[in-house]
Amino acid sequence: MNSAEWHARIELRGRVTGAGFLVAPRTVLTCAHVVGDGGELAVSFTELPGTPPVPARIVAHGGWSGGAADPGDLAVLELDREMPIAPAALAPVGAAHGTPPRKLVVYGYPAGFDEGTLAEYRVTAPQLIMREWLQLEAWHAGGQPLAPGFSGAAVTLADTGEVIGMVTAAADAREVRTGRMMPTQVMARYWPALQGLVPTADHTTADRARLRALVERAARAGVGCDPVRLYSAAADPFDPPPPEEGFDSLWSAALFVLCELDGPGAARTVARFADRVEALLHTPAAPAAAPAAPDWSPILVELGHSGAGDHLVRVEVSAYSEGRRHPVDSGTVEQHRLHAYVQDRIEAAFRYLTPGADELVAFALPRDWLDWPVDRWESAPDDATPLGCLYPLVVTDHARRKASTRHVLTRAWKRLDAFPGARLHRVECGGPEEPGRLRMRLRRPDACLAGFGTAPATSRTRPQFDVSLTAPAPVIVWSRGGCGSGQEDCAGADGCTGKAFLDALDACVAAVPPAELPRHILALREEAHAEEDHWARGIQLLWDDPRVFADPHAVAAAHAGSPVA
Repeated sequence: MNSAEWHARIELRGRVTGAGFLVAPRTVLTCAHVVGDGGELAVSFTELPGTPPVPARIVAHGGWSGGAADPGDLAVLELDREMPIAPAALAPVGAAHGTPPRKLVVYGYPAGFDEGTLAEYRVTAPQLIMREWLQLEAWHAGGQPLAPGFSGAAVTLADTGEVIGMVTAAADAREVRTGRMMPTQVMARYWPALQGLVPTADHTTADRARLRALVERAARAGVGCDPVRLYSAAADPFDPPPPEEGFDSLWSAALFVLCELDGPGAARTVARFADRVEALLHTPAAPAAAPAAPDWSPILVELGHSGAGDHLVRVEVSAYSEGRRHPVDSGTVEQHRLHAYVQDRIEAAFRYLTPGADELVAFALPRDWLDWPVDRWESAPDDATPLGCLYPLVVTDHARRKASTRHVLTRAWKRLDAFPGARLHRVECGGPEEPGRLRMRLRRPDACLAGFGTAPATSRTRPQFDVSLTAPAPVIVWSRGGCGSGQEDCAGADGCTGKAFLDALDACVAAVPPAELPRHILALREEAHAEEDHWARGIQLLWDDPRVFADPHAVAAAHAGSPVA
């Protein structure tokens, strides 16, 4: 949860009566029984120390009539002023349920904890009680019970911080650690404006999370813009016009996009709006100042099926230096001799490189061999150091040798030269993105790196992997030890090795320019070689910049046989 600032403490006539959570810059949700008659209401944000309480008033009510078992225990508060805080993000309907159960976290203000305290719970079952509540039970028998002061608190997923509901009641007996929460889909029955904030098929969690994160960064950085013009530029022709009074802030415009749009075009508008906010944060450098193409001197090792049996491999090794391709050797080799043959030809290829140039070893492989651990091959007969721990090493796909694919990739890399970091598009184990939608995402101008929590051969994400290759994604990363062996039904929750890999990868490459990824992965491989349980052990990098392998002086026929030339 990382000290989410949107947690709120509710005070009625100077006395703490419960909790709440910010869902819009001026809107807080809590329980109706927490605010009573609404007299002298104030809201404090304890995760922003020093911020004075903000006066509030009730603007919507769920119709609760006062009994513990009465429905509609929801109140919507409007603050006196907008808060410079990112509102809470809501989880998709049903996200609380899983096998094993998902840990839930509640942040409340019981007696003695003016600053707030945490309680860990889980949902007992997906069965709604009176179509109104889900039952909560303690995650640990000796954990913090739900006591007065937790009412109105957001119930969040421990791993993502997204809100799935609100605490409304606790068991009367202190030794019984159960309670009830009103899930977000029920809250939306009483306050329809909430419906637009609950992710649906048209509003993917990734798109919404990206938009929220970008708007939060823009608000904190004080980025100036005209929110109405920003929305109008992103909107589809059939999207509603902006309100007559305009938008008070960038947050107001973003929430309009998230709450008021529906239908098949909504996801496109969310994505376009996020793109425009990101453009405000990262104004492109002037063309003259853009960095030049990477100055790699690659050694290309092409391996292919010989057509004469699985025990024979066709091999061709070339070196690229100062824009020229230099053939080193080629032949058909028995599999048991392959490593030694490649070792010898890589050593010979170094003779063609400009002294002191940045070497890069690239393996061009058939698609069904892309997971080969070529980075683990020994670098020389008398040196057991893996190739991937000695040189920057990448793989690429034979099937991307077509001139049209090279043209698209070259254009993509020219855009990536200006990127300060490698944005990761995650392909998770649990409910991976539909292949057609993924193709559209990877063909967007800001697409860079597709990260997989599974190996390519895993059936549940194989279509997505093939789409990433043909889109074509400039960079694809996965782990040969990722979620794949015996975990075909993995939902991508806590404990998933693929999720842990993507989390670590995302944090690691966010500030690395795409052109520098081969060198950065080399450093990770060295760390993983020294630490047996390192998350990057078995990392595979498909990195494909056609400019690195261009040979302007070669005749067309020479290029036709090279999958990356």
